[in-house]
Amino acid sequence: MAIGRLGAIALDSDDAKMLGRFYRDLLDLEVVYESEELVALKADGVFVTVERVLDYRPPDWPGNAIPKQIHLDVFVDDLDEAEGAALAIGARKPQTQPAPAKWRVLLDPSGHPFCLTIPAS
Repeated sequence: MAIGRLGAIALDSDDAKMLGRFYRDLLDLEVVYESEELVALKADGVFVTVERVLDYRPPDWPGNAIPKQIHLDVFVDDLDEAEGAALAIGARKPQTQPAPAKWRVLLDPSGHPFCLTIPAS
């Protein structure tokens, strides 16, 4: 029996508004609150929040000197199309791609790695 339910996934950034806009556009989410310090986005049954952190340091994926703090898998229908669209709104593509035929690792504008992947049938 669950103690609770997932309410939100929180991401740190040095620029909450910029990263909030990125995830709004990537996932077609509704902005329900926005300030310099916090952006809240409404998803289906869960919120994604972006919180401003002073002295934020992005992870150095695939290295581990500054480990990743979170990793999102974004389900898509077409990897190439989704990758192009994500890059167009500010994602970056690192050279290391462990399984590019199955998933694409990208970095959001604050450096958090996330994967575009086609869900298993």
